[in-house]
Amino acid sequence: MKEHKRIIFISLVTGLVLMVMKFTAYFLTNSNFVLTDAAESIVNVVASSFAFFSIYLASQPRDENHPYGHGKVEYFSVFIEGALIGIAGVIIVLKSTYSIFYPEQIHDLLLGAIIIGFTGAVNGGLGYYMINKGKSLRSITIEADGKHLLTDTVTSAGLVIGLLLIYFTKILWLDSVLSIGVGIYILVTGYKLIRRSVAGLMDETDFIVVSDVVKVLGEQRRDEWIDIHNLRAQKYGSELHIDCHLTLPNYFDLNRVHAEVKLVEELVNSNAGVQTEFFIHTDPCLPDCCHYCSMPNCPIRSEAKNEDIPWTMDKVMRNKKHYE
Repeated sequence: MKEHKRIIFISLVTGLVLMVMKFTAYFLTNSNFVLTDAAESIVNVVASSFAFFSIYLASQPRDENHPYGHGKVEYFSVFIEGALIGIAGVIIVLKSTYSIFYPEQIHDLLLGAIIIGFTGAVNGGLGYYMINKGKSLRSITIEADGKHLLTDTVTSAGLVIGLLLIYFTKILWLDSVLSIGVGIYILVTGYKLIRRSVAGLMDETDFIVVSDVVKVLGEQRRDEWIDIHNLRAQKYGSELHIDCHLTLPNYFDLNRVHAEVKLVEELVNSNAGVQTEFFIHTDPCLPDCCHYCSMPNCPIRSEAKNEDIPWTMDKVMRNKKHYE
């Protein structure tokens, strides 16, 4: 978690510096278009502040009240970030609409474009870095913050183009019209972040992560593992929790069952790229399993194996043995 905190802290400090620069550009130009970027920078700082707190809280050890840890707080962080972005978008659209009917004088557009262009480039580099780090560290907070910064880069690029267009064409009402367009884009970005946070809080399956786990299980599958079914996954921050049913030969003693269960967890944690905690319910095999069981020298086999059943998302997530 130290690296998580370091990345968010860098984002927070950078956001504060760029916010001052953007508001300087706004006061120089008096442009609503510039104000859209300056207003979003406030969101960047507030969101990074809450993200820093959420990373700290998520790193705290489990306790009696939070037996699965505190990782879910990251989804609250993303929700707040999305909500703040949405509020900023609404304010920008309303103010820009007002300015169409009651325009204000704007000036020093070239200087404003230079300042905004610089801040956009900084945010773009930092955002790209944070997205890659967020994916490698399995942190939705860092990844969301990075995507937010890339959004800011896109709006900054559009802002520079718009300011140059206004400067050379002298069409002043473009300032407000372009601001409305940027505001709508910001609203859409906020909605996507809120949608993702709600999905996490509602334990919506992350099919990309689960498919990686299923792929590892299929590739590392042992003869003793007759089938896996009723697999369900929940994410708590950077940790994945999976519960499933594992069918094993019914003549295994408790020590052998324990060893196979432990091996499943070790293989996934070593190869799937995500820290995973398993809760595995073991099922004894039945005669109906024999036709797809690969167990050699089985003393209770009722028929020879005649079918290979691959482990796919559809099969492992159903609450049925594979013969059903």
